[in-house]
Amino acid sequence: MDKAVSIYDLIGEEGFQRLIRAFYRQVPDDPVLGPMYPPEDLAGAEQRLRDFLIFRFGGPPRYIEQRGHPRLRMRHFPFAIDRNARNRWVRLMDNALEETALPEPVTEALREFFHDTATFMINRR
Repeated sequence: MDKAVSIYDLIGEEGFQRLIRAFYRQVPDDPVLGPMYPPEDLAGAEQRLRDFLIFRFGGPPRYIEQRGHPRLRMRHFPFAIDRNARNRWVRLMDNALEETALPEPVTEALREFFHDTATFMINRR
């Protein structure tokens, strides 16, 4: 993928909205991830992830303006993220990537980011 062109330039707000909506549609019924997401904050979690990804991949900095530095590990530390939780999160996100059918270079770049970041988030054995 051309490094001068951001993923945001290629898929815009709409692409990230579709991807994150497809991911969170799976969460409530998932036996591993569902309990980690309070039902009353599911829409908030969806917005935070969408805004983070938009910022991270070249779009407007709404996430930073509203929440400051991402501090991903610190923000996720209260949740027991073991290898099983990491794998479930990755599986649901891979499902969302397949459903969304973004351009292949975008899908591959996002998949690599998600897999690496999910591994980084493991905080329990």
